Amino acid sequence: MTEIYRNRLAGPDDLEGFRMEGAGAVSFPLGRMRLESLRPPADGQAANLVLWCPEEFPADVRIEWDFWPVREPGLAILFFHARGRGGEDLFDPALARREGPYEQYHSGDIDAYHVSYFRRMWQSERKLHTCNLRKSHGFHLVAQGPDPLPAVLDAEGPYAMRLDVRAGEVTFAVNDLVSFRWQDEGLLGGPALAGGKIGFRQMAPLIGEYANLRVSCH
Repeated sequence: MTEIYRNRLAGPDDLEGFRMEGAGAVSFPLGRMRLESLRPPADGQAANLVLWCPEEFPADVRIEWDFWPVREPGLAILFFHARGRGGEDLFDPALARREGPYEQYHSGDIDAYHVSYFRRMWQSERKLHTCNLRKSHGFHLVAQGPDPLPAVLDAEGPYAMRLDVRAGEVTFAVNDLVSFRWQDEGLLGGPALAGGKIGFRQMAPLIGEYANLRVSCH
């Protein structure tokens, strides 16, 4: 593995070039990035946010970050291999404006994978914790596995999140425990996606903290 990007996410200077979509607030009370919505959960999808890293990454990568759940309910997602449906850069001004509602990301004019790894918004999600992998364009649920993360009450982070993409195979692990492994054969949502940007998404009222983002090439 060859590391191609490292970001401690420890202070405002580390977010140069990052782009927030939706009404989100970023702070660093403990020397790591804290994300939360500025809007109440009653605002529904309009209360949700995405924070994009400006870097463009290749198809075969390992993405690692540390995660602390601070307040629930809510939901945390990592978007990866995100770009315009015509291959445009995700920040191309020709693409439709995105402001946080999930439909703009799964059925808009971008392609992406999205792994939801802290799904605690609804009672049905809290009854049985799972990690879900979806592929867009479209709302294709392509893989699912167990989520070992505890509720906030019992959480003692950091939790080491690791996502590997290699030759179309996606593997997701928490603290080295593999949740799922899935091979994209191009049968849903078109061919396997081949690189692009990554972004952290949260569903209000979740508060999450992040640190030590690393990306390596296989």
